[in-house]
Amino acid sequence: MSKKNKERPLPESLELPCVGVETHAHLDYKRLDPENLPLVLERAARAGIARIGNVFLGLEAYQANAPVFAAHPQVFFLLGVHPNDAAQSDLRHVADMAALFAADPNLKAVGEIGLDFYWDETPRDVQDRFFREQLALARELDRPVAVHSRDAHAETLAVLDESGFPGERVLWHCFGGGPDLAGELSRRGYTVSIPGPVTYSKNEALREAVALLDMSRLVLESDAPFLTPEPYRGRPNEPAYNVFTAQTVARVKGLETRDVWERTADNARRFFGLE
Repeated sequence: MSKKNKERPLPESLELPCVGVETHAHLDYKRLDPENLPLVLERAARAGIARIGNVFLGLEAYQANAPVFAAHPQVFFLLGVHPNDAAQSDLRHVADMAALFAADPNLKAVGEIGLDFYWDETPRDVQDRFFREQLALARELDRPVAVHSRDAHAETLAVLDESGFPGERVLWHCFGGGPDLAGELSRRGYTVSIPGPVTYSKNEALREAVALLDMSRLVLESDAPFLTPEPYRGRPNEPAYNVFTAQTVARVKGLETRDVWERTADNARRFFGLE
């Protein structure tokens, strides 16, 4: 084992209470390994995570993998058509989602949905149509939404505004912006999810934004297996590593890590309607 690996603290070494809420993970990413899942969930529990939101990217992912989580009641679900998948999807899938939400109380939010102009894999008009249709579905179902926005912040906010969503339960997934975007989200009353890159040394603008955001609107996410925080950057991400994100948020806010851990968990429970 290298010296660098030896110096990495274990997530449980922060000794946080088991109340944390992971708001956004892809534990079914690509081919789910049923044998590995219990180990990931066990490490999360040791780190202090009580609930985990697994995000299914489309109907097929939900139908194929939701049963795997039946033995793990701490995992709740989000379901939506990702903007990069919209070209390969069908708007009828959005209507089909309504029946799934009605049948499964563990489906807590519509997401992740939105706009992605970074990859530009899907025509922008198609992304826009799917985004608006799923916002309408969320309103019909009275469910919150988790929004994906990459290189499309102004356009995403415009769709939300035109759809009447300022003041509604909107979670800005994987926030990576600076103070200006933080202000736009705050004015609309949105909840902001902070991912692992807040720990990266070059992300000063992101930390400046976190400093401005009200603690009552902050939650934590891993976006596992992506965006691993320091000191585990370079490895596949997992929910347990949220403790290091919380540690950085606490430093920025001048708070104790335990305080951030508990307050972001309370915010997430309110947002998703978790017991």
